[in-house]
Amino acid sequence: MPSDFSARLIAWQRQHGRKGLPWQDTRDPYRVWLSEIMLQQTQVATVIPYYQRFLERFPTLAALAAAPVDDVMPLWSGLGYYARARNLHKCAQAVVAKHGGEFPHDAALIAELPGIGRSTANAIASFCFGAQTPILDGNVKRVFARCFGIEGVPGTLKVEREMWALAEQLMPGENTGTYTQAQMDLGATLCTRGKPLCGRCPLSDRCVAYRDNRVAELPTPRPKKAVPERESFFLVMRGPQGVLLEQRPPSGIWGGLLCLPELPAGADAAHYAQQQYGVTAKQWQEQPALRHTFTHFRLTLRPLHADVTQLPAAMESNLRWLTAADYAAAALPTPIRTLLEMGLKP
Repeated sequence: MPSDFSARLIAWQRQHGRKGLPWQDTRDPYRVWLSEIMLQQTQVATVIPYYQRFLERFPTLAALAAAPVDDVMPLWSGLGYYARARNLHKCAQAVVAKHGGEFPHDAALIAELPGIGRSTANAIASFCFGAQTPILDGNVKRVFARCFGIEGVPGTLKVEREMWALAEQLMPGENTGTYTQAQMDLGATLCTRGKPLCGRCPLSDRCVAYRDNRVAELPTPRPKKAVPERESFFLVMRGPQGVLLEQRPPSGIWGGLLCLPELPAGADAAHYAQQQYGVTAKQWQEQPALRHTFTHFRLTLRPLHADVTQLPAAMESNLRWLTAADYAAAALPTPIRTLLEMGLKP
């Protein structure tokens, strides 16, 4: 039945699949790779303007590799999962250094590059070089689990091995790029996580989950865990040049982005501002908190506002004053941008 499965999806893709996305109709591995990385954990509608702005600034892989990472991060601001942007920059530099500026055609070599896993490498090889390489992203896992009645949590070793073996078996002998796109599109538009449109699915008559009325049960959900709660105070120090922000370390949460200074637990705001930043600020006032959910925890951000009465004698290189006019172009995490916009609108 593999040929029937792939043939149905290819035919469906040609008639009903998504068309006109800005990264389609190209075999340029730079553009395909950029779209694949941006689309990880992010919806198409959100990605499109980021993708277009990114290419306007970095039209080629060489341009991206030559730029400092600090020029890359503002273009990712608001897209989340910022390690993707740092790895994107590292990957571009690795392609230049190790492969003469050209993506290797071998999927195994592509997978060795920073930030590229097996499925993404296979997608690039399929779309750009016509390789017969299967993919196994979240959409494909959901289609496989439902269509073939695969039990178990996707991502666990046993289920992952079973699905990769199935993905290999189902590969068509030709039209691999169309088939790869078809799998992505089916999971994104019909076989969705919630409210799937089974009546329009080209596989519904052979789908185990649809036949057995188990569409809502498959894929097997990961056991729910309590989401850890954290809170942090952030210093909003307002001076004549704007608000003081500092660049975070390159790794960790919001790595490489500009952020409001975070107050260590138990520290006094005025003393910390003076000792750490050379800023004298008085009459600290706590403003309404903001909650932000990350993948593995939920953070309550508590802003402390104060007007600066004395500026530092010298500024460290990782510190910057930002005015409201600077926010749009700055590399700010979404919740920090929200805090600034909530409290500092004229």
